[in-house]
This record gives sequence, structure tokens and C-alpha cells, in this order.
Amino acid sequence: MLPLAAACALAMTGCEEEEPTPTPNPATKALVVGHRGASALRPEHTLAAYRKAVEDGADIIEPDLVSTKDGVLVARHENEISGTTNVSTLAKYADRKVTKTIDGVQLTGWFTEDFTLAELKELRARERIPASRPGNTQYNDQYEIPTLAEVIALAKELSAQTGRTIHIYPETKHPTYFQSIGLALEDRLVTALKADEFTTSKATVYIQSFEVANLKYLREKLGGSQPNWKLVQLMEEATRKPYDFVKAGDPRTYADLMTEAGMKEIATYANGVGPYKLSIINVDSTGAFQQPSTLVSNAHAAGLVVFPYTFRPENAFLPSPLKTEGPDSTRNPAGSIKEIQAYLDAGIDGFFTDDPAVGRQAVDTYKR
Repeated sequence: MLPLAAACALAMTGCEEEEPTPTPNPATKALVVGHRGASALRPEHTLAAYRKAVEDGADIIEPDLVSTKDGVLVARHENEISGTTNVSTLAKYADRKVTKTIDGVQLTGWFTEDFTLAELKELRARERIPASRPGNTQYNDQYEIPTLAEVIALAKELSAQTGRTIHIYPETKHPTYFQSIGLALEDRLVTALKADEFTTSKATVYIQSFEVANLKYLREKLGGSQPNWKLVQLMEEATRKPYDFVKAGDPRTYADLMTEAGMKEIATYANGVGPYKLSIINVDSTGAFQQPSTLVSNAHAAGLVVFPYTFRPENAFLPSPLKTEGPDSTRNPAGSIKEIQAYLDAGIDGFFTDDPAVGRQAVDTYKR
């Protein structure tokens, strides 16, 4: 059964209880990951978004990584960048628009691997979902696409400024695809991380992937040489498959990885899992939360930490019982806090949020 606070919040039954007070021991608190930075408040994967995330209380910042034509790792959610930059407005790059198949999906647009770093630096970031986050459009065309090295340097700088170590949580995007075009991400990631003492010995680095083979490769390559680097198996919806499984003809789905046996296998090469949040607590047809699944207990039994994704503060992304009045773009921190705290009840170790200030409040006001 869900604890009273979560059950009341999710069912909206009007239960009454005392206002929560901060958890006294910070060491027991779940970690707040700034998902693509503070992407609810600044265009995602920009230094401004990462800086805002730390200012708002994130413990960790997350750069998704893709490669440039000349093999530099940059922070973009996807290698197709028409929705997150101004590339489509630049006549000089009109002829770079192409159609490609990425992980079995045909996409038309502009791709990072067709640009050198110098060319990408001419572009400027834009809000990816302006209908949901119209306020972020005021920052369009102000910020560059950052490299991984620049994100590390920022985390190092902010750690010194705040007096707390800001950890990083890079994701290798489409690793099978990038390997197929001669721009494999894994060795480039290791090289970039080893280039700075901050990531070799100061910060914890969580390396995540939706695929399996590249995490196993990294485990074999690293062995125990970097105890502060943790590998995390990301998981999409239960019915879907890691793309490297698809390519290899492996019939298993993410559901198979979520079982007790699946978690034990993951523990042979990884330190944690990053599941889609509804795999932990699903919703029924009305949007009301159901009882938690066994995912967290299966992971913990195997010695894995659990960091679900993604908690967002706008009405559009909240379950129906937690929505507030107004359109989908309405910011609803109170609803997001209630949602996050239900997952804290389920025993998660950390979580991805687009609004770290909301995530920080959820953690700091949570009562077990």
C-alpha cells in the first residue's frame, strides 16, 4: 500500500495531514538530477540551463551526448537538431538537410555528425517544446551548443562556487548508430572524462545508456579503475527493446530487464538503472496512481540504485488528479512535488527533473 501522504495526494481524496518538514539527515535524501539542466526554465542542454539547475539545488547535471563530424562530444538530446537550434533558418546550411534512419526510425533534418564543432558553434539553441514552455522562447538564439568539456568545466566551476560537488550524468545517445558511422562514443567519452582531474577523482560520474552492449564494453574497458564512475542501464517502456537487442535479434524487452533475474544480470556490468517512471508506479485510465511495481525492490536486491525519469512541473506532464486549473503549459509545482514524493515513498535513490528547484523542495520537505 502507498503511505497516506502519497495515497491522498494521488487520489485527491481530501485527506488532511500536517505540513511536511525537511528530512534532518541530508545523507539519506534522494539525489536531484537536473534533466538536461533546468530545462523547464531555460532551453535544454545549454550552459545556462545547467547553471540554473545548480543554482536551484540540483546535485547532478545531465548532458546527453552526440558526436560532431570531427569526433567531439556535444550536449544535445538528439543528433537531429532542427527542433533545438536555429539551424533551419541559416541559408548557408540549407543543403545539410537530409533524411536518415536512426535506430530504425526515418528522420529528416540536420544532424550533428554532418557538422564540425566550429560549424555547430555558429548555431544557437532554441526551446524544444515551445507550446509547453512558452516562457523559454525568450532565451531562443542566445546560447551555444556546449561540448562535454565545457559542461565538465562548468560543473567544476560551480562546485568551487557553491562548496558542494556537482556530479555529472552523461548519456551516450544512439551508440549503435554512431558506431556504425565510425564515430563511436564510448572511447571518446572516456578520453574526455580522463582529461580533467575533476571527473577522474572529484565528482561522481554516472554513465547511462538505453543500450546494453556499450555499457558492457565500458565495464570491461574500465574494470575497477574508476570507482567514482557508475554505469546506469536506462529503460524505456516495458514493451520496448534496447536497439542493440533489435540489431542482434535478441527477443528480450525492457520488461525482461526489470525482473529479478534481469536486475541480477544488469548488476554484472552496471551500478544502477534509470527506468521510465510509470514502470515504477503506473496510472489507471483516470490518471490515478496504482500500487508500485516490484522494479525498485528487484533493483535494490541486486545492489542497484534507481533513478527514474522524468518529472516535469507543467500540467501537460502530470497525472490527471494532480493537474491544476489552466492550459497544459500551466506551471504546477505543487502537483509535481506530490508526484515526486509518491516515488520517494516507493524507495527511489534519485530522479530526473526538468525543474530542480521543484525537485529540491520535494526532497527537502519529504517525510518518510
